[in-house]
Amino acid sequence: MLRGKSRLNVEWLGYSPGLLLDHQPPPPGRTPRNPVRPVRLRGPAAGGNAMERIDKAALNALQLPDVRNESSLASTLKTLLFFTALMITVPIGLYFTTKSYVFEGAFGMSNRDSYFYAAIVAVVAVHVVLALFVYVAWNEGSRQWREGKQD
Repeated sequence: MLRGKSRLNVEWLGYSPGLLLDHQPPPPGRTPRNPVRPVRLRGPAAGGNAMERIDKAALNALQLPDVRNESSLASTLKTLLFFTALMITVPIGLYFTTKSYVFEGAFGMSNRDSYFYAAIVAVVAVHVVLALFVYVAWNEGSRQWREGKQD
């Protein structure tokens, strides 16, 4: 059984993998994302035995996942893959392009000097891509947080 902060996080997110057999309401001020609806049993099973509690826990664990969480996960994965591709292609492309065409071609630098300056351009490109990733991730996270707050 989960205790302490882990238990609060699991209950607050509304995700119960069957570990929490006795459901307690979340702390005041927090509501679970997938509210648990009580199951009303009729007939002989309504006596309140241990089997009923296990059945309720199993039904609570089988709730359908939230579609918004899946779409935000897909969006986050697309963003991560896009910036991974940028991180690989942009610095390498800029390195060879600036070495061949800018520093050796336009400026007429030696082969040794063009390596050095092209490497500086590639390092700057890495930092620019990282800064763009942080900016996009920050805005995407705040957008998802605002959408979650409006519900």
